[in-house]
Amino acid sequence: MSYDIVVVGGGMVGQVFALSMAKTDYKIAIIEPNNPNPVLNDNFHTRVSAITPASEQLLKEINAWGLIKRKHAFSHTQVWDQNSHGMLDFHAKDENLSHLGHIIENDAIQSALFEALEKTNVEFISAKLEDIKKTPAGYQVQLNNNQSLDCQLLIGADGARSRIRSLANIDFSENNYQQKAIVCNIKSEKGFNNTIWQRFLSDSIVALLPLSEHQASIVWSAENHLADELMALDKPAFAQRLAAAVEYRFGEFEVLSDIQAFPLIERSAKDYVKESLALIGDAAHNIHPLAGQGVNLGFSDVSELSTQLVEHNQKLGDYLTLRKYARARRLDNELMAKTMRGLNWIYKENNEPLRWLRGFGMNIINDNPQLKSFLQKHALGNS
Repeated sequence: MSYDIVVVGGGMVGQVFALSMAKTDYKIAIIEPNNPNPVLNDNFHTRVSAITPASEQLLKEINAWGLIKRKHAFSHTQVWDQNSHGMLDFHAKDENLSHLGHIIENDAIQSALFEALEKTNVEFISAKLEDIKKTPAGYQVQLNNNQSLDCQLLIGADGARSRIRSLANIDFSENNYQQKAIVCNIKSEKGFNNTIWQRFLSDSIVALLPLSEHQASIVWSAENHLADELMALDKPAFAQRLAAAVEYRFGEFEVLSDIQAFPLIERSAKDYVKESLALIGDAAHNIHPLAGQGVNLGFSDVSELSTQLVEHNQKLGDYLTLRKYARARRLDNELMAKTMRGLNWIYKENNEPLRWLRGFGMNIINDNPQLKSFLQKHALGNS
């Protein structure tokens, strides 16, 4: 079977790329062994993303935004520090915006993307990738259902443990934070006021991402030993620890979902592209979830790569075209990764001079409209 483009990975980033290229005449297939169309039930899912206005615009351009069934806009982000008087406040009105972004369940985004793809000629193939082989025209892709596909351009959108990256012999660097991110959904006594709340503690970082006025998804990033201690608690005890961690600002909490944890490991591929092959999203880079920017970086990859492919109109898989994508995206992705690494270090260290400097720095940023606007625009995807 012959295709112009084969996308390995039918998650959010893979589906967005396929949709962004669906307006062309290219014959496109997505390889995904798992269900690419999750069913939404009445309860919020625990895995969510903070979608920036730049990502919102991309989702509108590919006709998926209006299909997302649940999304909660936030207009304010507040960060405060346990060990200093430092505070950061970002408001949508400071940038003349109605909102800073939306908290959306990953499943809700993926379900909308699948619905949009059903209106195109993009094909889904339910199978696992077995092997890839370089050919003069591009790549031959071998699947575990004995199918063999030929393509001019092979896209690796298969996540942090990318099989495409491995089979293409692309090296990657890895930084294990020795931390876990604990996620669950909670209900609060007091409202969240359309605000993302982040608190930096001596030993961890808590983020509250509002799904409605009184429900939120939480991401609690903690050193492994603390994470294991927290995971050993029952739901009421965990809710108490969480409420105390954010100074009971929202009253008592109730845990509404299972409490899950996953290790925090930053990875970066040494090369994003080879001739006839490109990595996007977590297959190319994945970062600390501190700023909730992971999927937005993946969507920016899609925007850049699809623009290069359409505008340069070269043979699909042309190495120079793919290199332009890689060069354009690497700087932004590396900058975000280094920023997350630096922030993680700054908030892990708790000696008195650094605490004072940290609070002082946060307040300088907060009181400087130009500096705050610069950081805000970068977070919004307008860098």
